[in-house]
Amino acid sequence: MSGRTSVGLDVHARSVAACALDAGTGEIIRQTLAPDEVAGWLEGLPGPVAVTYEAGPTGFWLARTLAGAGIDCQVAAPSRLLHAPGDRVKTDKRDALSLARMLRLGEIVPVRVPTPEQEAMRDLSRARAVAVRDLTHARQRINAMLLRQGLLYPKDSHWTREHAAWLARQRFAEPAAQAVFESLLETEAMAVQQRRHLDRLVAAAAADCEYTPVINALACLRGIDTATAFGLAAEIGDFTRFTGSTIGSYLGLVPSENSSGQTRHQGPITKAGNTHARWLLVEAAWHHRKPYRSPGARLLKRFGLVDPATRARAQEGNQRLHHRWEAFDARNKASTKANTAVARELAGWCWSLAAPLQRGAAMNAA
Repeated sequence: MSGRTSVGLDVHARSVAACALDAGTGEIIRQTLAPDEVAGWLEGLPGPVAVTYEAGPTGFWLARTLAGAGIDCQVAAPSRLLHAPGDRVKTDKRDALSLARMLRLGEIVPVRVPTPEQEAMRDLSRARAVAVRDLTHARQRINAMLLRQGLLYPKDSHWTREHAAWLARQRFAEPAAQAVFESLLETEAMAVQQRRHLDRLVAAAAADCEYTPVINALACLRGIDTATAFGLAAEIGDFTRFTGSTIGSYLGLVPSENSSGQTRHQGPITKAGNTHARWLLVEAAWHHRKPYRSPGARLLKRFGLVDPATRARAQEGNQRLHHRWEAFDARNKASTKANTAVARELAGWCWSLAAPLQRGAAMNAA
């Protein structure tokens, strides 16, 4: 990083704490700026200038703005930043100085900056996930109230038309309880409509976007429907950045480790990287526990959208992942730990389907 000015930014909604290290003079330049003043201030520093700030709730607009102005900007992965164990003082100015020093030493691990279109796809996928959780919570509240009143639906199938009719017939002696129950039913109905609306938006976006071939390929794996494939494609983006083994580490699905000398200890998964993509894979992995002999109607429809090589690879992955579940069950492995291991391997199979498609598209574009 010699021969350039290294700048660390601690970015907030209304202010930015900036710290620049001048490689020529050794001077430390500090400034507190409004977000829209950052680019102009950087242009006045001795060049060339390199900038970094920590990924967070302010998003990537600043990185895109600086890149548009010709300024080299890296968005640092928060989980990979170095912190001294004895450092107990944290301020915006100190954080900015620490980022500038790490940038000078080449210790910044950058995250991928999505385009506005890619970020919009992420927002849509995450909004759909929130709608699913809202619907789940609404139904849990209904079940909890019925349980408190000693009411139990006599059949195993829930949230069908017949179940909805049964719920509508329930009456409570206390007017307040009846009002609360009706409010819960109304909230559940609204949550269903919201999820359906977002499902339609996701389906439309998935059918016509830069990741459509990847989405079609990922959906050939069991447990991965259009919404899940859309979310994985939007969150991971360029699968060619990884290998079949490193993608699990990127998603935080590998065990943590604390080893010293002859002692080796592995703990829970690291949970580093993209939380939403990891959640999608963990949820999808449960489906591979179910018996699998031949593809059903949904998978056959998906197979028709991909080339024979992708189809064969997906079929191999479906069989392999189910066999993994069988092996874990035979060993009486805890289901949550087994599912995490299957999710890690599922990430590798997703990579094996998506990366060749993206490499081929890049070669054709070149």
